[in-house]
Amino acid sequence: MPSYTVTVATGSQWFAGTDDYIYLSLIGSAGCSEKHLLDKAFYNDFERGAVDSYDVTVDEELGEIQLVKIEKRKYWLHDDWYLKYITLKTPHGDYIEFPCYRWITGEGEIVLRDGRAKLARDDQIHLLKQHRRKELEARQKQYRWMEWNPGFPLSIDAKCHKDLPRDIQFDSEKGVDFVLNYSKAMENLFINRFMHMFQSSWNDFADFEKIFVKISNTISERVKNHWQEDLMFGYQFLNGCNPVLIKRCTELPQKLPVTTEMVECSLERNLSLEQEVQEGNIFIVDYELLDGIDANKTDPCTHQFLAAPICLLYKNLANKIVPIAIQLNQAPGEKNPIFLPSDAKYDWLLAKIWVRSSDFHVHQTITHLLRTHLVSEVFGIAMYRQLPAVHPIFKLLVAHVRFTIAINTKAREQLICEYGLFDKARGMDSTEDIPYYFYRDDGLLVWEAIQSFTSEVVGIYYEDDQVVVEDQELQDFVRDVYVYGMRGRKASGFPKSIKSREKLSEYLTVVIFTASAQHAAVNFGQYDWCSWIPNAPPTMRAPPPTAKGVVTIEQIVDTLPDRGRSCWHLGAVWALSQFQENELFLGMYPEEHFIEKPVKEAMIRFRKNLEAIVSVIAERNKNKKLPYYYLSPDRIPNSVAI
Repeated sequence: MPSYTVTVATGSQWFAGTDDYIYLSLIGSAGCSEKHLLDKAFYNDFERGAVDSYDVTVDEELGEIQLVKIEKRKYWLHDDWYLKYITLKTPHGDYIEFPCYRWITGEGEIVLRDGRAKLARDDQIHLLKQHRRKELEARQKQYRWMEWNPGFPLSIDAKCHKDLPRDIQFDSEKGVDFVLNYSKAMENLFINRFMHMFQSSWNDFADFEKIFVKISNTISERVKNHWQEDLMFGYQFLNGCNPVLIKRCTELPQKLPVTTEMVECSLERNLSLEQEVQEGNIFIVDYELLDGIDANKTDPCTHQFLAAPICLLYKNLANKIVPIAIQLNQAPGEKNPIFLPSDAKYDWLLAKIWVRSSDFHVHQTITHLLRTHLVSEVFGIAMYRQLPAVHPIFKLLVAHVRFTIAINTKAREQLICEYGLFDKARGMDSTEDIPYYFYRDDGLLVWEAIQSFTSEVVGIYYEDDQVVVEDQELQDFVRDVYVYGMRGRKASGFPKSIKSREKLSEYLTVVIFTASAQHAAVNFGQYDWCSWIPNAPPTMRAPPPTAKGVVTIEQIVDTLPDRGRSCWHLGAVWALSQFQENELFLGMYPEEHFIEKPVKEAMIRFRKNLEAIVSVIAERNKNKKLPYYYLSPDRIPNSVAI
């Protein structure tokens, strides 16, 4: 009688093993086997991290094995089981791989296909077509869209982490519990002793050092020492936490009535302000999105204030970006003066602090939350709803949405509040004009490496553009992202459909870059740039000044966050800047969803390209007082998971 050798791999994460009964059935082109109990005498099967082998004898020839069915039945107590993969050695000596990488919960079952990636058009057998359809039907019941807040992309329909499908939950909730992480941060940063001092102001800038901990961090130390300088202020628009807002100013906005006479002491080329604009030396950052937004009112004991500044910047003769004019609100007028470097020291300093505070809010809500977390969640939900596990695009993207839906659900449950919108910086592409924009330089290197990889994968499975057009599952995925995730808005920049291999590669590059590199660029520098509180105030306790010549250092300190809020802020940026335990970085694919040699070879080339980028960035950073490393691929996690 035909005999198969079945190898079963159990996951190595906590609680991955099971004591339940595990049954296996083989479904072939010539027939189906009976249900076989996988069990070895006097042996503890399916322990965490185990790889167990079993001999399975069947009554008759099954033909080509098309599906493997795994059933889990309760032995004693309920426990979930994480199945990594099954391999099958046939009676003819062939090996067939069946990737799984999923949890089987309760008395559940999973039907697996072999690991070869297949488009829907490749499935001609009714049984396989049916399996494909049933998988998506089941997923669409599990992964439902929900409106979290008006105007936002739709999110997963789950009120809390435990409501999520088991396959996308964290292995351990403990590591991503924000309350626990903040408490841990307070202990690590030695700032618990200040937490009872809510509403109590600091005495002066130096007083903030009582909670400032260097933690072997040269950038945060340098920020502390130089935060008041115009050069440090301007540099952060290029390479700080939020390097996506600055753009070249092609025309001075009417709402900012700045003149050459106001700023001529800052201009170094003997040109008028209008001429500097024409020469491409003027840049602008406009926080118009904050105009009319109500400040946080969660604490009735403390008034909090927001501004919507416009900041004009200048590229000086040293090619450094420096601020030359700041208006703290959108509508010009007597009570909304334009602050200048030539003003009194504390007038100018407070104006810059207001810009930094506004930048902090836009960074957290738009650049970080919306453009990476929520957008990546959209890709994840659409992927699970519209792409079966056998689809090559599912296999490509699944590593890049790992834990994203879980972290966002956890954040909605414990942490975040409101708002939104999408735009892209322009006029910042010239390396000659703006030579110190490392976010741009490193980002382009990583983008090109990802695009080269996605182009290879697309070329393996789509021989021409027509195959892309006719892949209905792919088109449904793209449509789900547009209609539900982006709420059908053309301004989102996302298409309703994809009609060529080139556009598909570009689309997949956007998905992977957003989830990996873009998130890394705007997340992991938060402690570097925001731990010195005056450089990134999370709240302001007095309204913006309405006149010049009246600001004192005491007024500035009373405007900055109180002791308690400063401590919470410091704990938050520390916690958000930490990598996950067992982090998977860009190019790492330990879950082998792909089994085909051409894709594995493409992955090897991808990793080599990334390693070369690591070397380039490391060489560039040598001896730099402010090294830029957020987009070094060895520091870019595969997915948004923190």
